[in-house]
Amino acid sequence: MTDRAQLDAFVIEHAYTGSRTHDDAELEAVRALRAPLRRLLTSDRDTAVEIVNDILATHHAVPQLVRHDGFDYHLHATHPDTPLAVRMAVETAMAMIDVIRADELSRFSTCADDTCDNLVLDLSRNRSRRYCSTTCGNRNAVAAYRARRA
Repeated sequence: MTDRAQLDAFVIEHAYTGSRTHDDAELEAVRALRAPLRRLLTSDRDTAVEIVNDILATHHAVPQLVRHDGFDYHLHATHPDTPLAVRMAVETAMAMIDVIRADELSRFSTCADDTCDNLVLDLSRNRSRRYCSTTCGNRNAVAAYRARRA
């Protein structure tokens, strides 16, 4: 995510609601979330709990049931006027609560492609997903095929 247009598309794609400033400071604040959220999504259970608790405490998260924009009741833990980056961090932390409680952190990993460092969310039944996309999977399949043929 390198410009505001990409951030706008991301916000629309993932249905983030609430106020926006649409400025470079907002973009930089969201970009700054990548490292801490990556750490959250790739850490062990106890560390993930510490990170979630820290995010929620830092931002004074107060979970509430809300209904808006055609969505039935769901949880929000920040006010709609809270900066986008804070809302993203708190919403991720809130979602991770259920992942941690269900002991499903093993569903998160990094892409098995050596040239890629994207995260993988494995929702397959047998937990067999190794690549972040079909592009990475196909690239590795072709490389393995070529290696066998050589």
